[in-house]
Amino acid sequence: MKYFFCTLIMLLFLSCSKDDTSDKYVPTPLALDIPPLFVQKLSPPVIPHDNPQTIEGVALGKKLFFDTILSADNTQSCASCHAPENAFTDASQFSEGIDGVLGGRNSMAIFNIAWNYDEKFFWDGRAFSAEHQALQPVENPIEMHNTWGQVVVDLQEHSEYPDLFKQSFGTEVINSELITKAIAQFERTLISGNSKFDKYLIGTETLTPQELSGFDIFMNEERGDCFRCHGSDNGVDNELLWTDNKFHNIGLDDFFIDEGLAETTEDPLDVGKFKTPSLRNLVFTAPYMHDGRFDTIEGAIRHYINGVKPSPTLDSVMKVRPVVLSSLEEADLKAFLLTLSDYEFINNPAFQN
Repeated sequence: MKYFFCTLIMLLFLSCSKDDTSDKYVPTPLALDIPPLFVQKLSPPVIPHDNPQTIEGVALGKKLFFDTILSADNTQSCASCHAPENAFTDASQFSEGIDGVLGGRNSMAIFNIAWNYDEKFFWDGRAFSAEHQALQPVENPIEMHNTWGQVVVDLQEHSEYPDLFKQSFGTEVINSELITKAIAQFERTLISGNSKFDKYLIGTETLTPQELSGFDIFMNEERGDCFRCHGSDNGVDNELLWTDNKFHNIGLDDFFIDEGLAETTEDPLDVGKFKTPSLRNLVFTAPYMHDGRFDTIEGAIRHYINGVKPSPTLDSVMKVRPVVLSSLEEADLKAFLLTLSDYEFINNPAFQN
């Protein structure tokens, strides 16, 4: 009899265990589609241990990224300011929020963020991860002007989202943490690594004499000297990320109303410092600089030639200016910068709505 009861208890336990897990989803791991050059020359991408890439999570993040349900009046999505055709920024100097209010900074492009080793996002570095970055626009009064409480209610009552969250995270109970985790998973798949220059590096494309001259100017300390800030973050290579992912005062102004990094750190030594944007995909991401003040690549180049303004926190590299470039050399430099355009990236169907 004792053996019978023990056996019965064990059967009941196994039955309950089976029932508890039978309706749970186990998301499918998804490896990032990393270009061979990135594998060869860069450190591994930054993937949080508590938010691994999965097929279901990326699909959910993509749906959320393009869904206007995140905004208070259901008119704007993440893609409204970060459009695929613009390398996930927009074509405006300042983006317009749902209330018609313009922001004060140009939207940053989103690609190759998994190699942002310092994990500081926005022009002023105020977000410490892609997940944290995705958290902020929803409640920003000049962007989506919503509340996370309302977003959660809207998604929880939606006909599809609870099941999608269950497939992605094992629960139908939605919260802001899971929402931003999904969006960050999708954003980490936005990898740009197939420009003309990338093909040149692997030997499948040739550069014109003008483009080669422009690359020499870019790398030459006595001429363009551009590589110091637009090299890779970890110092391994400067032909892949085209940003050091750090913060610099490049002499845009001698007095800063927008203090940049100092608004985050409250350190007066950081006044006027802004995050270095990648030079990839410039042809799609105009206007340029944190405030979109330059409509053209030529305008941005000329700033470094004769537009640098002194200030107490001016980057030491900028203090060796002015740079002397002829009009032909300026044209060569632009020609090289255009080789960093990745048309496959902006047309990738996996990144479209």
